[in-house]
Amino acid sequence: KRRSLLKSFKMHRKRPLILLAIIVVILAIFVVKTASFYPFLFQLVFNQGVNLKQTTDSRVNILLLGIGGGNHDGPNLTDTIMLASLDPKNNKVTLVSIPRDLWFPDLEGTNKKINGVYADGEFKNPGKGGLIEAEAAIQKVTGQNIDYGVRLDFSGFVKAVDLVGGLDINVDNTFDDYQYPIDGKETDTCGHSPEEMQTLTNTLEDQLPQVFPCRYLHLHFNQGLNHMDGATALEFVRSRHGTNGEDSDFARSKRQEKIIAAFKNQILSAQTLLNPGKIINLYNILSGSINTDIQQGEFDDFIRLAEKMRSAKIISGAIDIGDVTTQRNGLLIEDSIASDGIYLSTLTPRVGNGNFSEIQKYIACEITKGNCVVSPLPVAASKN
Repeated sequence: KRRSLLKSFKMHRKRPLILLAIIVVILAIFVVKTASFYPFLFQLVFNQGVNLKQTTDSRVNILLLGIGGGNHDGPNLTDTIMLASLDPKNNKVTLVSIPRDLWFPDLEGTNKKINGVYADGEFKNPGKGGLIEAEAAIQKVTGQNIDYGVRLDFSGFVKAVDLVGGLDINVDNTFDDYQYPIDGKETDTCGHSPEEMQTLTNTLEDQLPQVFPCRYLHLHFNQGLNHMDGATALEFVRSRHGTNGEDSDFARSKRQEKIIAAFKNQILSAQTLLNPGKIINLYNILSGSINTDIQQGEFDDFIRLAEKMRSAKIISGAIDIGDVTTQRNGLLIEDSIASDGIYLSTLTPRVGNGNFSEIQKYIACEITKGNCVVSPLPVAASKN
């Protein structure tokens, strides 16, 4: 009986706090400039159902894209391409990274790397075409239906991470990256004369930081727990030339997984959810940096789904060339393709250029089972 009284007392203490939080959120609505934000908060507080498009087995597949935007070189080229498959029934999230250099024969133009699909769609139909083309392309590569697409530019990511107070990330390996590109410096001559530039055009990639030091930033991350602000978190996930085994797409996908998990936890923390001002600012930041086909009436459903899957197991997979040092097999090979007289370094499926059947089987395995191993030899399959 004493325990029952104590429990009742605690509940009575909590109820005013919960009620106060709801009242504060409702009052905050009146100072929000964006009128459409009202139904979003109303649904979030009072509607507890989750009504989203789903695959036949109740999963929600989301295409996540990251672009430079703004003044970046190739602002609509997708630097990050990831399929996130949410399985609320089994409380599991599967993340699969698609390399930006994967050759996609269906793309128009000379350069058919898949990171140009979104840009091509935006050029043809600004505001809508990018996601439409990107979702269709990733659906063909992965064999998975894409329910929703989200494109976030890097400036919005940096601001959002800073707003939630940064992220605590456990770095697996100490590593350096001497070739992290500085935005806006991609073509800087670094003091070289026009005559010198003519002789330096064929500089090997690993020699670029020495020849053009003004174009690159030296990154260093220590093993163990690191608190990262938005800019540092972005550098952590974008790094492509890290030492100590951190230069592969597989390692990069692992880092992306850590950032996504930490960001999700910060957004769903009490410090964020019970701070109306922070929610409003986060909404404004993301709404100005995101292109998505998620309907406004579904935003609250996604937050409830994320809350429901707060403790979900995250499984990650990468479509890459593998790793000789760890004897991990890959589904892709490095290739050089001639297009309009120009040879482009790219990645193609090991079973044949444009044949994504083996990739599709691997992704299906990761989503349904997890921890799937790529066979040493290609799996015989017909071209899709």
